[in-house]
Amino acid sequence: MSSHTSASPRFYVVIPCAGSGSRAGTVQPKQYQRIAGLPMVVHTLKAFDKVSRMGRGLLVLAPDDEQMREVLLAHPQPLFDVAYVGGESRADSVLAGLRELRTQGAHDTDWVLVHDAARCLVTAEQINALMDACQSDVVGGLLAHKLADTLKQEVSGRVAQTVDRSDKWLAQTPQMFHLGGLIQALESAGPSATDEASAIEALGLSPKLVSASSHNFKVTYPEDFALAEAILSTRSHD
Repeated sequence: MSSHTSASPRFYVVIPCAGSGSRAGTVQPKQYQRIAGLPMVVHTLKAFDKVSRMGRGLLVLAPDDEQMREVLLAHPQPLFDVAYVGGESRADSVLAGLRELRTQGAHDTDWVLVHDAARCLVTAEQINALMDACQSDVVGGLLAHKLADTLKQEVSGRVAQTVDRSDKWLAQTPQMFHLGGLIQALESAGPSATDEASAIEALGLSPKLVSASSHNFKVTYPEDFALAEAILSTRSHD
Protein backbone atom coordinates (compact mmCIF):
# COMPACT_ATOMS: atom_id res chain seq x y z
CA MET A 1 0.00 0.00 0.00
CA SER A 2 1.73 3.12 -1.16
CA SER A 3 1.39 6.53 0.44
CA HIS A 4 -0.55 9.16 -1.43
CA THR A 5 0.55 12.62 -2.40
CA SER A 6 -2.85 14.20 -3.00
CA ALA A 7 -3.91 16.90 -0.57
CA SER A 8 -7.44 15.54 -0.38
CA PRO A 9 -8.19 12.83 2.19
CA ARG A 10 -8.60 9.27 1.01
CA PHE A 11 -11.00 6.59 2.16
CA TYR A 12 -9.85 3.35 3.76
CA VAL A 13 -11.80 0.48 5.27
CA VAL A 14 -10.69 -1.69 8.18
CA ILE A 15 -12.53 -4.92 8.87
CA PRO A 16 -11.68 -6.62 12.18
CA CYS A 17 -11.92 -10.34 11.53
CA ALA A 18 -10.09 -11.91 14.46
CA GLY A 19 -12.98 -13.11 16.61
CA SER A 20 -14.07 -16.67 17.23
CA GLY A 21 -17.81 -15.97 16.96
CA SER A 22 -18.62 -18.22 19.93
CA ARG A 23 -22.26 -17.06 20.20
CA ALA A 24 -22.98 -18.23 16.65
CA GLY A 25 -22.72 -21.90 17.60
CA THR A 26 -20.63 -22.75 14.52
CA VAL A 27 -17.71 -25.18 14.45
CA GLN A 28 -15.48 -22.57 12.83
CA PRO A 29 -15.24 -18.78 13.24
CA LYS A 30 -18.53 -17.43 11.98
CA GLN A 31 -16.94 -15.20 9.35
CA TYR A 32 -16.08 -18.38 7.43
CA GLN A 33 -19.51 -19.98 7.74
CA ARG A 34 -21.14 -20.27 4.32
CA ILE A 35 -24.21 -18.15 3.60
CA ALA A 36 -25.88 -18.19 0.19
CA GLY A 37 -23.00 -20.22 -1.22
CA LEU A 38 -20.11 -18.06 0.02
CA PRO A 39 -18.20 -17.60 3.26
CA MET A 40 -19.95 -14.81 5.15
CA VAL A 41 -16.94 -12.50 5.03
CA VAL A 42 -16.86 -12.63 1.22
CA HIS A 43 -20.30 -11.01 1.02
CA THR A 44 -18.97 -8.24 3.27
CA LEU A 45 -15.87 -7.67 1.16
CA LYS A 46 -17.82 -7.64 -2.10
CA ALA A 47 -19.98 -4.75 -0.87
CA PHE A 48 -16.93 -2.55 -0.31
CA ASP A 49 -15.39 -3.62 -3.61
CA LYS A 50 -18.38 -2.00 -5.34
CA VAL A 51 -17.55 1.42 -3.83
CA SER A 52 -15.39 2.97 -6.52
CA ARG A 53 -13.86 5.74 -4.37
CA MET A 54 -12.65 3.35 -1.66
CA GLY A 55 -8.87 3.67 -1.67
CA ARG A 56 -7.79 0.51 0.09
CA GLY A 57 -9.04 -2.09 2.57
CA LEU A 58 -7.39 -3.96 5.41
CA LEU A 59 -8.56 -7.24 6.91
CA VAL A 60 -7.33 -7.58 10.49
CA LEU A 61 -6.85 -11.28 11.27
CA ALA A 62 -5.81 -13.30 14.29
CA PRO A 63 -2.11 -14.22 14.18
CA ASP A 64 -3.01 -17.92 13.96
CA ASP A 65 -5.71 -17.56 11.27
CA GLU A 66 -5.18 -20.24 8.64
CA GLN A 67 -8.47 -19.98 6.73
CA MET A 68 -8.49 -16.51 5.21
CA ARG A 69 -5.68 -17.31 2.79
CA GLU A 70 -7.74 -20.14 1.30
CA VAL A 71 -10.86 -17.97 1.15
CA LEU A 72 -9.04 -15.20 -0.72
CA LEU A 73 -7.45 -17.68 -3.11
CA ALA A 74 -10.91 -18.99 -3.98
CA HIS A 75 -12.55 -15.55 -3.98
CA PRO A 76 -9.91 -12.86 -4.77
CA GLN A 77 -10.57 -9.43 -3.27
CA PRO A 78 -8.02 -7.04 -4.82
CA LEU A 79 -9.21 -4.09 -2.71
CA PHE A 80 -8.05 -5.75 0.50
CA ASP A 81 -4.68 -6.41 2.13
CA VAL A 82 -4.39 -8.65 5.19
CA ALA A 83 -2.63 -8.00 8.49
CA TYR A 84 -2.20 -10.73 11.12
CA VAL A 85 -2.30 -8.26 14.01
CA GLY A 86 -5.68 -9.03 15.59
CA GLY A 87 -5.94 -8.67 19.36
CA GLU A 88 -7.96 -10.07 22.25
CA SER A 89 -10.83 -7.61 21.83
CA ARG A 90 -12.48 -5.97 18.85
CA ALA A 91 -11.10 -2.59 19.92
CA ASP A 92 -7.57 -4.05 20.10
CA SER A 93 -7.92 -5.43 16.56
CA VAL A 94 -9.26 -2.18 15.15
CA LEU A 95 -6.50 -0.14 16.77
CA ALA A 96 -3.84 -2.51 15.45
CA GLY A 97 -5.34 -2.22 11.98
CA LEU A 98 -5.36 1.57 12.13
CA ARG A 99 -1.72 1.63 13.18
CA GLU A 100 -0.91 -0.70 10.29
CA LEU A 101 -2.59 1.70 7.85
CA ARG A 102 -0.50 4.53 9.24
CA THR A 103 2.75 2.59 8.78
CA GLN A 104 1.73 1.82 5.20
CA GLY A 105 1.28 5.46 4.28
CA ALA A 106 -2.21 6.54 5.31
CA HIS A 107 -2.41 10.05 6.72
CA ASP A 108 -4.05 11.05 9.99
CA THR A 109 -6.48 13.24 8.02
CA ASP A 110 -7.64 10.33 5.86
CA TRP A 111 -11.05 8.81 6.49
CA VAL A 112 -11.31 5.25 7.77
CA LEU A 113 -14.49 3.21 7.71
CA VAL A 114 -14.53 0.39 10.27
CA HIS A 115 -16.97 -2.41 9.55
CA ASP A 116 -17.93 -5.68 11.24
CA ALA A 117 -17.19 -8.72 9.09
CA ALA A 118 -20.44 -10.25 10.37
CA ARG A 119 -22.56 -7.43 8.91
CA CYS A 120 -22.58 -9.23 5.59
CA LEU A 121 -25.81 -7.61 4.37
CA VAL A 122 -24.40 -4.10 4.07
CA THR A 123 -24.75 -2.65 0.58
CA ALA A 124 -22.61 -0.34 -1.51
CA GLU A 125 -25.50 2.13 -1.47
CA GLN A 126 -25.44 2.28 2.34
CA ILE A 127 -21.65 2.68 2.39
CA ASN A 128 -21.83 5.50 -0.14
CA ALA A 129 -24.61 7.19 1.85
CA LEU A 130 -22.37 7.20 4.94
CA MET A 131 -19.44 8.60 2.97
CA ASP A 132 -21.59 11.32 1.40
CA ALA A 133 -23.03 12.34 4.76
CA CYS A 134 -19.74 12.41 6.66
CA GLN A 135 -16.98 13.45 4.27
CA SER A 136 -17.55 17.15 5.01
CA ASP A 137 -18.35 16.63 8.70
CA VAL A 138 -15.83 17.73 11.33
CA VAL A 139 -16.34 14.58 13.43
CA GLY A 140 -17.56 11.70 11.24
CA GLY A 141 -20.39 9.32 11.90
CA LEU A 142 -21.98 5.93 11.67
CA LEU A 143 -24.79 3.99 10.07
CA ALA A 144 -27.63 3.43 12.53
CA HIS A 145 -31.25 2.38 12.60
CA LYS A 146 -34.01 4.15 14.49
CA LEU A 147 -35.41 1.92 17.21
CA ALA A 148 -38.88 0.68 16.26
CA ASP A 149 -39.68 -1.66 19.14
CA THR A 150 -40.91 -0.69 22.57
CA LEU A 151 -37.92 -0.57 24.91
CA LYS A 152 -38.07 -2.03 28.42
CA GLN A 153 -35.68 -1.59 31.32
CA GLU A 154 -35.23 -4.75 33.40
CA VAL A 155 -34.54 -5.49 37.04
CA SER A 156 -34.23 -9.13 38.17
CA GLY A 157 -35.98 -10.49 35.10
CA ARG A 158 -38.99 -8.16 35.31
CA VAL A 159 -39.90 -4.89 33.66
CA ALA A 160 -38.86 -1.93 35.75
CA GLN A 161 -40.09 0.68 33.31
CA THR A 162 -40.75 1.43 29.66
CA VAL A 163 -38.05 3.65 28.17
CA ASP A 164 -38.86 6.44 25.73
CA ARG A 165 -37.65 5.20 22.34
CA SER A 166 -38.17 8.41 20.35
CA ASP A 167 -34.49 9.38 20.47
CA LYS A 168 -33.00 5.85 20.52
CA TRP A 169 -30.97 4.37 17.66
CA LEU A 170 -29.30 0.99 17.11
CA ALA A 171 -25.66 1.56 16.17
CA GLN A 172 -24.41 -0.27 13.09
CA THR A 173 -21.27 -0.22 10.97
CA PRO A 174 -19.50 1.08 8.97
CA GLN A 175 -18.44 3.86 11.30
CA MET A 176 -16.34 6.56 9.66
CA PHE A 177 -13.76 8.82 11.33
CA HIS A 178 -10.40 10.42 10.61
CA LEU A 179 -7.49 8.01 11.11
CA GLY A 180 -5.57 10.14 13.62
CA GLY A 181 -8.58 11.03 15.72
CA LEU A 182 -9.80 7.45 15.84
CA ILE A 183 -6.39 6.16 16.93
CA GLN A 184 -6.35 8.75 19.71
CA ALA A 185 -9.89 7.84 20.77
CA LEU A 186 -9.26 4.09 20.89
CA GLU A 187 -5.96 4.51 22.72
CA SER A 188 -7.78 6.59 25.33
CA ALA A 189 -10.82 4.31 25.61
CA GLY A 190 -8.92 1.04 25.89
CA PRO A 191 -10.06 -2.48 24.94
CA SER A 192 -13.53 -2.11 26.47
CA ALA A 193 -14.80 0.17 23.68
CA THR A 194 -17.63 -1.70 21.95
CA ASP A 195 -17.57 0.49 18.87
CA GLU A 196 -15.61 3.37 17.39
CA ALA A 197 -18.35 5.94 17.98
CA SER A 198 -18.34 5.35 21.75
CA ALA A 199 -14.60 5.96 21.83
CA ILE A 200 -15.05 9.19 19.86
CA GLU A 201 -17.90 10.21 22.20
CA ALA A 202 -15.59 9.75 25.20
CA LEU A 203 -13.47 12.55 23.77
CA GLY A 204 -16.48 14.86 24.01
CA LEU A 205 -17.41 14.67 20.33
CA SER A 206 -20.80 13.85 18.77
CA PRO A 207 -20.73 11.49 15.76
CA LYS A 208 -23.34 11.96 13.05
CA LEU A 209 -26.16 9.39 12.77
CA VAL A 210 -26.82 8.25 9.20
CA SER A 211 -30.03 6.28 8.74
CA ALA A 212 -29.59 2.75 7.42
CA SER A 213 -31.64 -0.43 7.13
CA SER A 214 -32.68 -3.05 9.67
CA HIS A 215 -31.21 -5.58 7.22
CA ASN A 216 -27.72 -4.33 8.11
CA PHE A 217 -27.73 -6.47 11.25
CA LYS A 218 -24.78 -8.32 12.75
CA VAL A 219 -25.03 -12.07 12.22
CA THR A 220 -24.52 -13.26 15.80
CA TYR A 221 -26.84 -16.10 16.77
CA PRO A 222 -27.69 -19.37 14.97
CA GLU A 223 -31.09 -18.09 13.81
CA ASP A 224 -29.44 -15.06 12.18
CA PHE A 225 -27.82 -17.23 9.52
CA ALA A 226 -31.15 -18.36 8.08
CA LEU A 227 -32.42 -14.77 7.92
CA ALA A 228 -29.22 -13.56 6.22
CA GLU A 229 -29.46 -16.44 3.75
CA ALA A 230 -33.05 -15.51 2.89
CA ILE A 231 -32.20 -11.84 2.33
CA LEU A 232 -29.15 -12.59 0.18
CA SER A 233 -31.11 -15.11 -1.86
CA THR A 234 -33.82 -12.50 -2.48
CA ARG A 235 -31.21 -9.98 -3.65
CA SER A 236 -29.65 -12.46 -6.06
CA HIS A 237 -33.01 -12.81 -7.80
CA ASP A 238 -33.64 -9.07 -8.11
